[in-house]
Amino acid sequence: MKIAIIKYNAGNICSVINALKRLGIDPVLTDQADVIRAADRVVFPGQGEASSAMACLREKGLDEVIRSLQQPVLGICIGQQLLCQHSDEGDTQCLGIIPADVKRFAPLRHEDKVPAMGWLPVSWQGDDAPTEPISYYFVHSYYVPRCEWTLASANYITPYSAALHKDNFWSTQFHPEKSGPQGEALLRRFIEEGRL
Repeated sequence: MKIAIIKYNAGNICSVINALKRLGIDPVLTDQADVIRAADRVVFPGQGEASSAMACLREKGLDEVIRSLQQPVLGICIGQQLLCQHSDEGDTQCLGIIPADVKRFAPLRHEDKVPAMGWLPVSWQGDDAPTEPISYYFVHSYYVPRCEWTLASANYITPYSAALHKDNFWSTQFHPEKSGPQGEALLRRFIEEGRL
C-alpha cells in the first residue's frame, strides 16, 4: 500500500512519519502531484499558520491536487483547518472542501490558556463509535465549531469539532501521532480501512 504525506511548509511532519513507521509503514513525503494522486492513502498533517500554509500550497499547486483527490485523505491539526472554507487566522481562504469556518479561541476565564495544549477527552459519533470518551493530545489556538460534518467533539472553552468527515476526507484537530496507543489505533484504522 502506498501512503503519501503532503510536503509543504508545516511543522510536525516528522512525528507523523515516525508514527507510521512504528506501524510498519514506510510513507513517502512528497509535493509531487502524480505521486500524491497515485497513493492509496494521503496524510495532510502539520502545525503552522494558516495564511502562509495556504500560500505555500497554492505556490506548489497542491491546493488543486488536494481538492481533486478521490482516495481517503487524513488531515491532522492545521491539515484539518485548511480543509475548511475560511480561517480567522490571517483572514485566510482555505481549501473549501469542508464547508465550515475556523475560529480563534476566545478565553472566558483567567485559566483559559491559548493555545490549548494537552490531553482532552473526545466523544465520537456514529453507529460504531466508542461509548466512552477517548483522550487525545491537542495543541492549537484555532478550532472548527461543531457542524454537520463533525465526527467527534471536544470541549475547551467551547464545544468544538475534534474530528470531521466529508466524503473521502477525514480529519482530526488532535495529534494521533502524539496520542499513544489510542492515536496509533486510529492511524492504523485509517491506513487499513480508509476511515477513522
